[in-house]
Amino acid sequence: MPHTSAFEIGGQAIAPGSRATVDIPVSTLPDQTPVALSIHVIHGRRPGPVMFVSAAVHGDEVIGVEIVRRLLRASPLRAMAGTLLAVPIVNTYGFLNHTRYLPDRRDLNRCFPGGSEGSMASRLADIFMREVVLRASVGIDLHSAAIHRTNLPQLRLSPGNARLAELGRAFAAPVMLSSKLRDGSLRMAAESKGIDVLLYEAGEGLRFDELAARSGVSGILRVMHALGMVGQKGVPKARHASVFCDSSRWFRAPAGGLFRGYRATGDAVEEGTVMGAISDPFGETETEVVCDAPGIVIGRTNMPVVYEGEALFHIAQTARAEAAADGVTAQLEAAPLFDEDEII
Repeated sequence: MPHTSAFEIGGQAIAPGSRATVDIPVSTLPDQTPVALSIHVIHGRRPGPVMFVSAAVHGDEVIGVEIVRRLLRASPLRAMAGTLLAVPIVNTYGFLNHTRYLPDRRDLNRCFPGGSEGSMASRLADIFMREVVLRASVGIDLHSAAIHRTNLPQLRLSPGNARLAELGRAFAAPVMLSSKLRDGSLRMAAESKGIDVLLYEAGEGLRFDELAARSGVSGILRVMHALGMVGQKGVPKARHASVFCDSSRWFRAPAGGLFRGYRATGDAVEEGTVMGAISDPFGETETEVVCDAPGIVIGRTNMPVVYEGEALFHIAQTARAEAAADGVTAQLEAAPLFDEDEII
């Protein structure tokens, strides 16, 4: 049965079977340049869930912006049911300044749900909650590692949430991690209102990564299919099930110096695996970085110059490390290649 009502947001009415970009005023810069929260709304002809997809809550996490851009061009969305609210850039300030934070030096993802009379970060969080999150029943929030680090495509799930676990399996990232909710995070604020949020982590800050982009777009489309928002045509089938890990840990530099990493994200490791080594500039001393449990590398530093105590490898602990590593290869082979004009 077709929709009979428009979707109203920001003073605009989006008719069933149409799409539009709506700009919600946020503030003005000191030079009086207006700043807006831009939301692309696709309102399907048929009823269905309202889902939001957000990126660049941290301004330097640009891979999520690319994922949203590709998602909005995906063919399954042409006959969509329900409503999609796509926000490629939440933190415009950080995005323009190539930084994770806002000008007031706050982390937006520690300021939710925010307030209309609080700090700059608090006000932006409040606008995003009211205009986007509270209109949806489910969301996918896209993130990456910080600069100089990279993450394997992975999902973070709230512990004990059966619905999120089901949607996570549909997304089919190589790894799913149980991750506690943090005070002030978008996930905590949304779930306190009954809105489930999948958190996708992949790639590196200020960098594009083809595997991260493909995995993100494919996973979102699979979740939309699981929710009945899009049909199967054009949605990549998952070639490998996610490996669930309930714990992870960082291996840190035992000494400062020049770091040589021997393992990449997606590699399986075992107890006793030498993951890298640190030497002084003269090559007179060398310290190995050794794994002490089976797992898969889900994050690592890209910097060859490290300080003592610096985080080097993020290992998700699982006895199925080899299966998870195989899943990375399977996903890359299964994800569709994009034409050059779609990527540029």
